[in-house]
Amino acid sequence: MTDPNTEPARSTGATGSTGSTGSTRASLARTRPSTARRRRRAVAATVLAGATALVLTGCGLQPATSFVPAAAPGSIKQIDDLPDGAHITVTSKNFTEQLVLGKIGVLAAKAAGFDVTDETNVPGSVAVRQLMLDQGADMTWEYTGTAWLAFMGHKQGIPDKEKQYTSVRDEDLANGLTWLRPAPMNNTYALAVRSDAVADLGNIESLSDIAKLPVSERTFCVESEFNSRADGFRPMLEHYGLKLGDADGVPSRNVSILDTGTVYEATARGKCNFGEVYTTDGRIKSLNLTVLEDDKSFFPAYNVAPVLSTETLREYPQLKRVYDQISPKLTDAQLQKLNYEVDVAGREPADVAFDWMVDEGFITKP
Repeated sequence: MTDPNTEPARSTGATGSTGSTGSTRASLARTRPSTARRRRRAVAATVLAGATALVLTGCGLQPATSFVPAAAPGSIKQIDDLPDGAHITVTSKNFTEQLVLGKIGVLAAKAAGFDVTDETNVPGSVAVRQLMLDQGADMTWEYTGTAWLAFMGHKQGIPDKEKQYTSVRDEDLANGLTWLRPAPMNNTYALAVRSDAVADLGNIESLSDIAKLPVSERTFCVESEFNSRADGFRPMLEHYGLKLGDADGVPSRNVSILDTGTVYEATARGKCNFGEVYTTDGRIKSLNLTVLEDDKSFFPAYNVAPVLSTETLREYPQLKRVYDQISPKLTDAQLQKLNYEVDVAGREPADVAFDWMVDEGFITKP
């Protein structure tokens, strides 16, 4: 995992211009897909054919299902002046959180009256990004840090959430992509502690509090990559006034290097006091862990936001209103719950997305 939001291993189960369209363009949209939209479908078919081969032969996974339950409008109203046959394609990556977000994107567009092609569950960030750049898809949910570091090639992320968002939004406009309102959820690295140990450790709340503990209590479970990253464990400790390998800081014997996926369980069992986690992972809820506040802003921001093709948004500016009302409800705690429903409770991402949108009043049952 070179980036918190680029690979399926992330989980166990990433202000637009508003133009108007003329009557001739609207009339054509009612009778046949535009040339650009037909090109998008062709590009999507080509990219996804390769992606499907990768899923079946490279990873042993199964192809995506495009199923979503039927939904009726709620606070997301059907757009009155939407041309007949108005169409968008929604895509997502293939880890749990992205599958849930992708289905939310599909359901929202359908409730607004769009004909939606569901191209969620695409393997890998690069394939999803290429679909968006090549106009093979119109909408996805992407993470600010992933775009900044993985797609735009910057060497360091920006811990300030607003600065990271505006920097990504402004740079991606040149690529024909418009970032809408970001969500509060920030799926980045963090350290977590067993909730029942918080009081025993002096009601610890933040990463700064670790330095106040006796050396014997500064015990950690981390993955090998996080332990060696330039923006990982050692620099994080130094940022908070501790030195790895120092007898008065964090002695090497206090650190357990574990395989991917085992850190959460080890932390919950008490093998260590602090474990490396991702802030929206469903295992945080299921294992009763408490995430410590990154009070000195070490970790880069990975807020998720709806990203749309700028061309599509010009054609259908109403999409901004649709997705902007959803983003504020997507918090870390909410995504932990939604991811839990898939990863731990074993439910389908589409059903989890549907129930949440009904509960929030965005859509209704038909």
